Amino acid sequence: MEWWVIWFIVGGVLLIAELLTLTFYLLWLGLGAVIAAVVALFLPDGFVLQALSGGVSALVLTIFTKPLTRKFRKSRGYRDVIDELIGKQGIVIEAIINGKPGIVKVGNETWSAVSVNNLNIEERVQVIGRGTTVLEVRKWGGNSE
Repeated sequence: MEWWVIWFIVGGVLLIAELLTLTFYLLWLGLGAVIAAVVALFLPDGFVLQALSGGVSALVLTIFTKPLTRKFRKSRGYRDVIDELIGKQGIVIEAIINGKPGIVKVGNETWSAVSVNNLNIEERVQVIGRGTTVLEVRKWGGNSE
């Protein structure tokens, strides 16, 4: 079998797998394999160049993903759904004790959450901030002190 066919198959499998995971990790590897397939069309005997071009392109795409998404987030009209949670009411479904994260339900979603106070199951809370994947909450109607 020709190398360009193998590269296209690998790229296709990785791109389909990316559609199932939505993580962007496999997207860049899949595009790297497609680039290697294009190189294989023109240089069928240059396997090292094929692998190198695919690997370098996947690496470059991976490196520039963060600045690209950062620029996108700063663009006009962008709204992060997680930021809209601030101020909303939730309920504790796994206790938050001694500064260790617990789990709260806000709307239809469950989130890891931390609080400066101990919070028991079924207590109502208000979201006052957020980290990357963890919400900061306080007792509903309470203050942050």
